Amino acid sequence: MLSAGCVIFFGLFLASKCDHSKPNIVFIVSDDQGFQDAGFRGSKILTPNIDKLAKNGVILDRHYVMPQCSPTRASLISGRYPIRTGFWKGNLKPTGEWGLNLNETTIPEMLKRNGYATHAVGKWHVGFYTYDHTPAKRGFDTFLGCYLGSQGYFSHKNSKNYDMREEYIDKRGRLVDNIRYDLEDKYNTDIFTKRAIDIISKHNKDEKSLFLYLAYTSPHAPLQVPADKYEKYTSHMVGETTGRRKFAAMVSVMDEGIGEVVDALDQYGLRDNTIIVFTSDNGALVGGKGSNYPFRGGKISLFEGGVRSLSFVNSPLLEVTGYTNKHLHHVVDWFTTFQYLAGDQTHQVKKPQLPLDGYNIWSSISRNISSGRQEVLLNMEEADKIYGSTDNLAVIELETSPSGTTYEVRDWTKKNNFALIWSQWKLLVGDMHADQKGGFYENLQLYDLDTDPQEQNNVKDQHPYIVKTILERRPEYKKNMTMIYRRISTPQDKANTYWMPWRETEH
Repeated sequence: MLSAGCVIFFGLFLASKCDHSKPNIVFIVSDDQGFQDAGFRGSKILTPNIDKLAKNGVILDRHYVMPQCSPTRASLISGRYPIRTGFWKGNLKPTGEWGLNLNETTIPEMLKRNGYATHAVGKWHVGFYTYDHTPAKRGFDTFLGCYLGSQGYFSHKNSKNYDMREEYIDKRGRLVDNIRYDLEDKYNTDIFTKRAIDIISKHNKDEKSLFLYLAYTSPHAPLQVPADKYEKYTSHMVGETTGRRKFAAMVSVMDEGIGEVVDALDQYGLRDNTIIVFTSDNGALVGGKGSNYPFRGGKISLFEGGVRSLSFVNSPLLEVTGYTNKHLHHVVDWFTTFQYLAGDQTHQVKKPQLPLDGYNIWSSISRNISSGRQEVLLNMEEADKIYGSTDNLAVIELETSPSGTTYEVRDWTKKNNFALIWSQWKLLVGDMHADQKGGFYENLQLYDLDTDPQEQNNVKDQHPYIVKTILERRPEYKKNMTMIYRRISTPQDKANTYWMPWRETEH
């Protein structure tokens, strides 16, 4: 639901054949890691822990995500496409007055009603303009991490304001929000790893199942890494740029942390019942230091380099291992899969469960069979689904910040687009980012991903029936789109030195 450009790593602790308790779930995210940015994909980056898990498990070759951080994370934790959640217009900015709507059921809420202990560590990035949008109010028992999409790895600041906090609900049901200034100058990847290990070490597996969401910000910019780790992990990368080597070291430090988390699962008796899933939330930034080879495009783009993620599953519970799974999967599928594994009964819940877009993909991965998914909506943008969008440049009304400053925000070019995969076919319609620097292509493009995964040969003229068939799906998806407001962006009150919610209630 995933996370941003970013990489997601999940672990499901399943009960063994002789233990009928509900599975534990660990969900780990890395941020802006490209499709090739791991050793098992041919990279020089040192990722021995990730490589071992992938090679001894199941590599997911067609696991799709959204092209940016916030939409992927919202899709992941809600099980719903961005057209339904309102994240179809892209990332949440630091001062954005919106987020994942409060009527959405999240994975931790769903698992909590099924007897889980739920913990979040790391990056949030799906809204915090009210406290009701923050992790501890969205189903997590505890949270240690950052609200925003990026931060200094040592300073923990974004736009000069501090963003490292610990949240939990106390015994009286009150939200406690502690700003963790004591963690300043400590490397955030290490902070998140240590917190995850602490949660695992204290978890009583005989009382509750565990849901742990570990969302690293690495290797998202800024490129920062401890000096000793830079030397340790990149001395072999002769001829590479300093930026690429820093990026590589950041991934390797994260990989080191993942190894420590897996060791903790072994140490505290959870590993035997663990399913580990690793997936990128979007591709690396084109022009940055990551690699999406062999694919075209990257973060923000709807070409394969932006949305085809680095993913695998590892578990002793898998029926078949050591192969590459070619079946079609999407990040929204994890909600439905977790729901199945937890034995959730939606007809018995008080909060209405909104329609889900995912498939249960456990058997698909475990037995190398189709999940039944034949198509994936990569995204859809419709200008007439924005309240008040009447011209080429949406102008947001004058607003007043908490400090009394009046300002105006201009945002979004008016555009429509539609991108959908149907079987091996991929159709792109409208204004599509070719890549981060390459502008837009304003046309209709059809690619056969089986023969042309690099998306070099537009075959729309050779296959008019395929184009027509896919385009006929567009009206149905549009009917399910959520109307959104032109995004209001409220500057944080600079009297505060840390980020915090500034509204009382949801718009």
